[in-house]
Amino acid sequence: MAGHWLGLEPGWPQGGGGRIGTHDSPRVCAWVVPQDTLSFLTWSHFPVARPWVPCISRRTFHVFNSLEEPKSDQSSYFSAHSPRAEGFAVSISQRSLRASLSGLDRQTQMTKLPAGRLPRGTVLGALLGRVLCLRLSPDDRVVAVCAGNRVLMLDLESRSTLAELDGHHGPVTAAEFCAQQTHILISASEDRSFKVWDHRVGSLIHSSSVLTASPLLSLLVDPRSQQLVAGCTDGQLWIFSLVEGHHYRCVTHVDLRKKRESFSTRRAESKPEGGQPPSTKAPETGEETEVALPVLSLAACDCGFLSETGSCLWIGSSAGLLIFNLASFELEGVLHYKDFWSLSIQVAGSCAVASRTGGREALCLLTSMFGNETALVEVDPAALLRSQQRPRRGPDLSVLPRPGPCFYFSSCVSPTSPLYLGLKEKRTKPATQKQVAARSVVKDHPLVFHNKIQSSGYTAAPCATMFSPKTNFKNDGKRASKCKNNYRRKEYPLESPPPSKLGKRLAVARDQAALLCIQCSAGDGQRLACGLANHLSLVCNADLTGTPAVLSGHDGAVGSVCWSHDGRWVLSASQDGTLRVWSMRGPEPLLRLGKDMFPKPVQSAQFYYIDAFILSSSGPEVQLLKHHIDTSKDDLRRYRQKSWCTPVCRLLTADVVDITSLSAVNDFHSYLVLAAGRNRTLEIFDLNVGCSAAVITGAHSRPVYQICQNKGSSFATQQSQAYNLFATAATGDGIKLWDLRTLRCERRFEGHPNRGYPCGIAFSPCGRFVACGAEDRHAYVYETSSSTFSRRLAGHTSTVTAVAFSPAAAQLITATLDGKLQLFQAE
Repeated sequence: MAGHWLGLEPGWPQGGGGRIGTHDSPRVCAWVVPQDTLSFLTWSHFPVARPWVPCISRRTFHVFNSLEEPKSDQSSYFSAHSPRAEGFAVSISQRSLRASLSGLDRQTQMTKLPAGRLPRGTVLGALLGRVLCLRLSPDDRVVAVCAGNRVLMLDLESRSTLAELDGHHGPVTAAEFCAQQTHILISASEDRSFKVWDHRVGSLIHSSSVLTASPLLSLLVDPRSQQLVAGCTDGQLWIFSLVEGHHYRCVTHVDLRKKRESFSTRRAESKPEGGQPPSTKAPETGEETEVALPVLSLAACDCGFLSETGSCLWIGSSAGLLIFNLASFELEGVLHYKDFWSLSIQVAGSCAVASRTGGREALCLLTSMFGNETALVEVDPAALLRSQQRPRRGPDLSVLPRPGPCFYFSSCVSPTSPLYLGLKEKRTKPATQKQVAARSVVKDHPLVFHNKIQSSGYTAAPCATMFSPKTNFKNDGKRASKCKNNYRRKEYPLESPPPSKLGKRLAVARDQAALLCIQCSAGDGQRLACGLANHLSLVCNADLTGTPAVLSGHDGAVGSVCWSHDGRWVLSASQDGTLRVWSMRGPEPLLRLGKDMFPKPVQSAQFYYIDAFILSSSGPEVQLLKHHIDTSKDDLRRYRQKSWCTPVCRLLTADVVDITSLSAVNDFHSYLVLAAGRNRTLEIFDLNVGCSAAVITGAHSRPVYQICQNKGSSFATQQSQAYNLFATAATGDGIKLWDLRTLRCERRFEGHPNRGYPCGIAFSPCGRFVACGAEDRHAYVYETSSSTFSRRLAGHTSTVTAVAFSPAAAQLITATLDGKLQLFQAE
């Protein structure tokens, strides 16, 4: 058996700015096996041992050292099978220098791997049948032998059979032990299902249904995310939760072929305009043959530099290596074998990947599907990801104000900013002659003396109620101020579980009109504003008591409602193309904006910059409006509008497409405005500059119908960087959690059915939970640190269309399509 190194050119194929490995060029080592087709291979990595590369060929078991250049006589080999036997499976211990191997001679042997000497084997079992997989337990006391339709548990010391796990209807192809619970074994089979066993007592714990039309090939248990990953021959990836109480429910399933196409599209859009990076791709000699993506192997990938909370894994397929993110369910990197002209293996028959001990480099061992060759590829995942990730242009974005020399943040606004012009602008009108004459005339009124005269307050400092993000942990969440309101005296319970106990119900629409949107008042959370499909807006108590106040006047469905920061005004936007501002003191709107202000119907509207502006979206425009609300009463001129509103600036989206959702922070000063376009893009506007700051293309597979930011609450304390998180939702594409600092999708939530109707989302005040509606008459609550839902709230009679957290208490209010409200509280 001879080996040789294959030198590859520097650079990355069809990429830029990186190379594989830590050397001047990527390293690929290949062994050619004449007249001896390799059948199976695996890895050995432990701190005390050299990185062995064991593999099985016909009648021979070979062990290579991956750190040295291979020579014709360098490999150690051990022949223990009959001349007509063929090796199939091998497993390497992670704690000792031992390997377990099995073949068609129906024997399973334990082989020692001493350095410098030939391996020695001990027969553990005979007449076991065809063995496709072997796995040693984490404590190296038990070996799982996948023989036919059963799994045999063999004891290494007594060489006896501990248990026989029988239940599959097809050959068992893979098995994995749980690291936290060594008595748990998971097996996958060609019957397209997996089973969970307690091998100590030989009992079946869980049996899955038939997952797909193709057999399962590989398994991986990720201890960090507590997830089970199963790979199929048709390129499907199934992910299940191993968290206690989740009952092995499915988190998501992924089509790797579609993910690879999406990844290629993103890379093509992010390529630099000038020049092409060096490529090692072989010249095309004919039509390209499409290669399937069977999941041959799964292995953990060290990508701590990419995400602090998520986990990544290597996916070895017949066409290439893939790096998959278990938090966002997206491909982070793709390496195709055909892109390297020096690598003769373009279609792999088997694949094994492992990371070097104490390093971030990974080694991939391949065997050819059609030839007698084995190749060893060294890959640096950090260099691979740097070369394939989209470049980040411009300064880093943040919702929070950057530290500066000025004390008050609003004074740090640029003089050329639309915010500065809007704050400095004053609406003044020249006095008419009648007004001047009226002021000069002294009216005859009776003189009245009062015992107490209220101060005008001109000499007092202006009092402004403003919420700044709470990031101070020194006071342990205790407020020094005393207030009569019970809500203001209590801090939000940060360690409280999510609301899951149904408290009250309220039917707000007699004709069962759909509730489209809801929002709790920003100050104390004691009131709730609702927008209905029957052209009405309602304001009711957040505890769902009393009779709701009706705000009528729109001629279309009310799709957006928003409270002002001080809780005095309610803003509503309707499909009739109008926007109205209401007061709680009367049923008449204080401000009406119609089609003369908006050329197209208003999709989203809200108060902005601590109620200094109104932010709206109409067609492809983001409009910043300066407003003034006049609350004076005049019975003779009650129908004449005294409030006014004037546009400050209009910003167009990059591709001039209609905006489907808009979001900005109103609880504290922030420059950034987030907008979603109908072309599936996300765009961030910086109003301190008055232009677009960043664009994210292909954010979802469908247009985003809602953007929800982690705005916090004056009753809760969060880390300062947590306010840069925001979530987006699209029908049929789940919820994505983004970070403004990196403009990357950090996590994805897909456990709720949402295929045709837009169901609302909301952040909890503590930032730990994301709630959403669903079409199965349930509301779902996710933890931001997990991809699977933690609570599934029942008790609804129709599709849950909107959700809202109380800013002051651990409460969640849900709205349904039949016009009902539900209040959930923490247990």
